[in-house]
Amino acid sequence: SWGKPTFERLVAAEPEPLTSAMKVSHSMLLQVAQRPGDFFAHMRRLLMANDEPRAGQRRLVRKAISIYRALLRAGTVERLETPDADGRTVRLTVELQPDFALDQPLSPFAVAALELLDRESPSYALDLLSVIESTLEAPRQVLAAQRSKAKGEAVAEMKAQGIEYDERMELLEEISYPMPLREQLEAAFEIYRDGHPWVADEELTPKSVARDLSERAMTFVEYVGFYGLARSEGLLLRYLADAYKALRRTVPTAARTEEVEDLISWLGEIVRQTDSSLLEEWESLMSGEAPVPAAQPVDETPPPVTANERAFRVLVRNALFRRVELFALRRWIDLGELDPDFEWEHPIRAYFEEHSSVNTGPDARGPALFMVTAEPGRWLVRQILDDPAGHHDWAITAEVDLAASDEAGTAVLTVLSVGD
Repeated sequence: SWGKPTFERLVAAEPEPLTSAMKVSHSMLLQVAQRPGDFFAHMRRLLMANDEPRAGQRRLVRKAISIYRALLRAGTVERLETPDADGRTVRLTVELQPDFALDQPLSPFAVAALELLDRESPSYALDLLSVIESTLEAPRQVLAAQRSKAKGEAVAEMKAQGIEYDERMELLEEISYPMPLREQLEAAFEIYRDGHPWVADEELTPKSVARDLSERAMTFVEYVGFYGLARSEGLLLRYLADAYKALRRTVPTAARTEEVEDLISWLGEIVRQTDSSLLEEWESLMSGEAPVPAAQPVDETPPPVTANERAFRVLVRNALFRRVELFALRRWIDLGELDPDFEWEHPIRAYFEEHSSVNTGPDARGPALFMVTAEPGRWLVRQILDDPAGHHDWAITAEVDLAASDEAGTAVLTVLSVGD
């Protein structure tokens, strides 16, 4: 365990030697090719004037030559017989996006993959988010928690079905964390990689973290508790911040719908209300604002959650839809924990005497079934339940306290009624 003896041992111990871990990638060569000056001289300096041992330097040189030849074969770069006006001896033959960066080499693929989505689909916004998430670095601890949760739920279901132990263990091997659009994205990536060899070093990782958070209609705190991520809160929050930045920077205007804009605003507000420092500096740089001088005190208090009406509307809708999902599962005890002053069992029993189920798919959570009446200091909101017959004769009505929401940094609502 950590304590004073551990600290003293670390202080007294010999420091571990730092070792070079330099790598050569397609992205590196493309970046160097865009610099003014002799491409080969730049690469020689990078590959030989470093702290790698001689054997490591030779390995880097061989790797660089291999990548360069692949780029030549693909027609991505060409060697100039005479240097151009800026002294370049190699030039790109393709146009990279303006903010192409070493840390976001799959952004062009994401933009191309968005063309495969159906804008008319109710799940378009979430599918778009899945495309973006597939290009982000995988938060391993979060994915492991998702896998563990999925396996736990599967075991309980299989036991209820009377499946034998050996068969259960075999079936569990097939269960993993959610990977929306996996087959479509991997097939598209194979095709894309043939014409864009610089992404050969990158790994596409379909996953659902930001999407899962949205689909479960949870707050950040609820999500952490649901998956037991108390020790990985920082990792989860940084991942969500990266997803928000990627959405803002990558998704072209033509691909944005109202639902996509809502999703982006909501995700940004989730991060901002949890730790605003993760976004403030980045957003100021994106907007061209001058950074605050270091000598000046910085107000780290996040802005009022109601200030961003679009994002707050999504937060309220998610809070209500969380109740819809629990309602659909007839979990009135869990609902009672959310709303201790409201009695849920009676309306749930009454609803299921009239209807067989509650739909919770994309149509059910769409804006058409969610209504807001803004009043001074409060919102009156109504979430219509999507019954199988489409009667839409049941709804959850609630009051949102705006001042309390600003203080809490999330939507604070009181359920007033459930019924027709």
